[in-house]
Amino acid sequence: MSVADAEVDVLIVGGGPVGLTARALLERWGVRVSLVEKHGELSPFPRSRLVNVRSMEIYRGLGLADEITAGAFAPEYGRIRFRDTLHDPDFATAAMVGINAPIPESPVTGAVTSQDRLEPTLLAAADAEMRFGAELVDLTEEADSVVAVLLDRRSGEETRVRARYVLAADGANSTVRQRLGIGTAGPGALAAVTTVVFDADLDGWCADQPAGVYFTAHGSFLPLYPEGGWAWLGPTPEDAERTDWPGLVSRALGPDAGVRAGVSRVQHWVMNAFVAERFRHGRILLAGDAAHAIPIVGGLGMNTGIADVHNLCWKLAGVVRGWAGPSLLDTYETERQPVAHRTLHQAVANSKLMFEAQSLRHEQLQTGGVAPVRVELPWSDRYFAQLGLVLGVAYRSDAVLTDGSTPPEPSHTDPEPSGTGTDYVPTAEPGHRMPHLWLTPDRSTLDSFGEWFTLLTPDPAAWEQQTTAPGVLHIERLSDEHADVCGLGPQGALLVRPDGHIGARWRDRAPSDSTLHQALTAIGGSPRSSR
Repeated sequence: MSVADAEVDVLIVGGGPVGLTARALLERWGVRVSLVEKHGELSPFPRSRLVNVRSMEIYRGLGLADEITAGAFAPEYGRIRFRDTLHDPDFATAAMVGINAPIPESPVTGAVTSQDRLEPTLLAAADAEMRFGAELVDLTEEADSVVAVLLDRRSGEETRVRARYVLAADGANSTVRQRLGIGTAGPGALAAVTTVVFDADLDGWCADQPAGVYFTAHGSFLPLYPEGGWAWLGPTPEDAERTDWPGLVSRALGPDAGVRAGVSRVQHWVMNAFVAERFRHGRILLAGDAAHAIPIVGGLGMNTGIADVHNLCWKLAGVVRGWAGPSLLDTYETERQPVAHRTLHQAVANSKLMFEAQSLRHEQLQTGGVAPVRVELPWSDRYFAQLGLVLGVAYRSDAVLTDGSTPPEPSHTDPEPSGTGTDYVPTAEPGHRMPHLWLTPDRSTLDSFGEWFTLLTPDPAAWEQQTTAPGVLHIERLSDEHADVCGLGPQGALLVRPDGHIGARWRDRAPSDSTLHQALTAIGGSPRSSR
């Protein structure tokens, strides 16, 4: 066994929102974690801009939702608008459900906020080691650990870190994925895109009709922060090095705009679309864009990565802390890879519908239509919410017991969510996210989860005699009304995993005195689940 300079339980590679969220989750579980990021600081670029309702539920569990919301746009910015130019009237618009107003299916509302506003909050949410300017240059898997070689990009010094597991959240061009030789499936590179950050006084056109994104025939315009700032997104010109960016953005605003853009940053990037063929290689696991690159339309990419690590981190903690077996980690790919494929499909559908709306407007103009004639959208107002996709994800794996004691039969099909990509139908079926129900005026069922397995039952006394570990299981009383909604009898129960997904359901009383012991053992993949 080679000698290392430091040892940790989990080494996270990549300091974007996904890696930072994983760091906070693992620290909450008491896991020794170190995060390395090759850049010298957090990204100063806005990049991802939407924290959807499911991600906000996860951040509520970490105590961060209020702070994130306080720095975000007001809910009315949860809308997209289509215009010929930015200063023309809308020819179409659609709300983002779960962002633009509260919904009964969740205790939180998502938010429009820029990634560079989100990341400092996530960084401050944990005390675990964070090393900037440390680039991973080599990985060696050993029998019971992984040794990573890190290069300090300022000093040139190399150090070695031994970790029981490595969580790779190092982006679409993941060094870890490439070193492991893991291939990808999907269209690949879709387009070369440029983001231009600029300042301009555009309140006269937008203040009364706020939106998170304005799609125009000359690129997309995005307000960056409540206090000001804008970004323009468009195709990268062939001669990008010689492009007059202030002039290009000013022209994109419209010939009669009379506004000169003050450009502060320009970033060229590639819009990718793929899913990794594997999410796990021994003790190394991929998450976020390293596992799946999702086109930006609909704001699904970052949020899918946040859901990845929410699924993965409790499993890593269980294995590291000894109450789960290593086989539990196999369920990460089984559960999240189908979601990645479905999300990619949804993002491509979003893109097609966006282009269809613009095409309809183009046809209207060719036949004499002028603003403010409206285009009838090829989708409902609920389309750009994808509640069925983000709240209705259904897992089928060995970490879900379909009848209270048995994992589902192996399946190579993509499990259906509770609803379509647009609509969400709450359900308490095993594998699904536990529905949001108010236990008290300000406490949701979702607030019961996070650091343990939770048993929800109308009769706690009937289950408290079961042999379980107090540090692993928490019992919470459900009202008779809520039990009825969940399909439970007077002594029924739901066993909810730390990620809020239902691991098992017993419609009435426990079949035996060892019911919980057996269920926790089966889900955790080890008899130590109940110790």
